[in-house]
Amino acid sequence: MKSFNIPEFYRSPVISRVKQYRKLQDPRKKDNAPTELDFGPLQYLLARHFGFCYGVENAIEIAFRAIEENPGKKIYLLSEMIHNPDVNQDLTERGVRFLQDTHGQQLISFDSLTSEDIVMIPAFGAPLELLSLLEQRGIATEKYNTTCPFVERVWKKSEQIGQSAHTIIIHGKYQHEETRSTFSRSARDSGAVVVVRDMAEAEKLAAYIHGHGSQAAFEKEFKDRFSKGFDIKKHFDKVGVINQTTMLAAETQAIADFFKNQMVLKFGPDQIAGHYADTRDTLCYATNENQDATYGLLNSEADLALVIGGYNSSNTSHLADLLATKFKTYFISSAQEIKDDGSIQHFDYATKQLLQTSGFLPKKDKLRIILTSGASCPDSILEAVMDRINSFYNVLSEEQVLKHLQPV
Repeated sequence: MKSFNIPEFYRSPVISRVKQYRKLQDPRKKDNAPTELDFGPLQYLLARHFGFCYGVENAIEIAFRAIEENPGKKIYLLSEMIHNPDVNQDLTERGVRFLQDTHGQQLISFDSLTSEDIVMIPAFGAPLELLSLLEQRGIATEKYNTTCPFVERVWKKSEQIGQSAHTIIIHGKYQHEETRSTFSRSARDSGAVVVVRDMAEAEKLAAYIHGHGSQAAFEKEFKDRFSKGFDIKKHFDKVGVINQTTMLAAETQAIADFFKNQMVLKFGPDQIAGHYADTRDTLCYATNENQDATYGLLNSEADLALVIGGYNSSNTSHLADLLATKFKTYFISSAQEIKDDGSIQHFDYATKQLLQTSGFLPKKDKLRIILTSGASCPDSILEAVMDRINSFYNVLSEEQVLKHLQPV
């Protein structure tokens, strides 16, 4: 796999050695057991896979190259390049400005742009209508387009099934940048698109597939989540499911299987090939690996889990959700969330609230802590979290620990 030129300050000497060890020890990535780092009073269980993925490293390389190659020019990002506050802050400190926020709200008017300006497209891609607006202002976006190749693969699948007149069902968060970008292309390719967030919404949509419910009820229930001109009487004859690449893989597969079964019920098993498009290959490899590694963590015993990443990171939130099924889990953005008094500030993704918990580290002779991070989180941040917790204890040196790397 291609290696990228990313700033050294995103790397971690400790994490790099851990990852290199596991790569040599398990080159085929068959073992999802975590790696144990034993600091004496603290034992960390590091997920088999975590941190920067291919698409994120690609985006970072392009973004920093754009800064280097264009001194004196105005450089913009259409919106957050990735969902990590530290990376985005690093870019703004180097003069990059955001045209929109993560929800698509305008921060800087497109009217202020000139053809001399540089506009980078984020890793999530961009809706076609926004690309068109930029092109109308003479701004070329291809040179510094950081769109993840795995997102583009979903678009290609959308185009394939759209050409055969399938209605496209997107499993995703309809306000997420990636889903908005995919939606715009699916609407162009198929003409009929609808977004479902989870199995509960999939079941609601199934009622309309079977003719239960009115057009008005559908439009109210799926407001802002379907394409213009969507007609429930004609657009549920052929369907296919694609996904926002950072959703839970198991959930996407369950939703795809569910809609396939609905089409079997509607048209019969002998006719399913003409009414359902198989789209099993639209999940991102990194999302799969990180989630599989998290299932590996669930086979371990630990006192708590720390999940590190941006609070608006979809893939990171799913890692936290999975770990919370077994462990007391804290979703944090950086080491700064761990306070001198032993409390921790952490994010509740469900309620979108920051919470404060006192004494989050249990008083034990041997404390076992799970550590993992999202695909847009630099390894240096995860190491900083580890160092911060270590500062509360009399621990072994890193060199002592790294001499005895053993997978659990």
